[in-house]
Amino acid sequence: MPVAGITSHLTSLIGDHGLYAVFGLMLIDAVLPAASELVMVYGGALAAAAFAGQSVTLFGTEISSHGWAYFAIALAGTLGYVLGSLGGWAIGLYGGRPLLERHGRWFHLQGEKLDRAERWFDRWDDWAVLIGRVTPLVRSFISIPAGVFRMPLWRYTLWTVIGSAVWCFALAGVGLGLGSNYETFHHGFRYADYVIAAAILALAAYLLVRKRRSSRLSDRASDPTR
Repeated sequence: MPVAGITSHLTSLIGDHGLYAVFGLMLIDAVLPAASELVMVYGGALAAAAFAGQSVTLFGTEISSHGWAYFAIALAGTLGYVLGSLGGWAIGLYGGRPLLERHGRWFHLQGEKLDRAERWFDRWDDWAVLIGRVTPLVRSFISIPAGVFRMPLWRYTLWTVIGSAVWCFALAGVGLGLGSNYETFHHGFRYADYVIAAAILALAAYLLVRKRRSSRLSDRASDPTR
């Protein structure tokens, strides 16, 4: 299916089902990429009443306040993503490497991709989840490896909640701010991923350099011959 067709299908789904579509799509995105950037930005624009005939409803009742509608969209995305992430963690924990070695292609985590995920966790420890949750090209491939590598559930959940909330509330806020200008923004939105990814990679590089520098200073302090 062409990208334009997928985009149209996703936005129609969100327009027709609002909070429930955002929740479901973000639940899927926690394990398999489901265009979370588009989902949350469009959801935020929906909260701003940017589209004629479409509104945010909860149990059949329209949420008329733009602020509350935004909060409901962002919270639905966060809750969906956290729930999907817990499911992914459980798949990794109970299925382990044997599952991914046999069926990793279903999750896009076979072979070298799983090895890269393991190196990511080895390098960043707990930060792997938090950084991964706000990195466009990585966020959907963190959940299952976290279970495979047996990251403690409470720490995994904490970092996932924080990272998911930042992602969902920030992107829904972008959509809310755009309002009726969403369509104009959408044409150039394909470049947003690259900007976000570059910023995250710059932050990751800074943290890595800082960590290595701190390790060298610690080694020198513990070695009296230097």
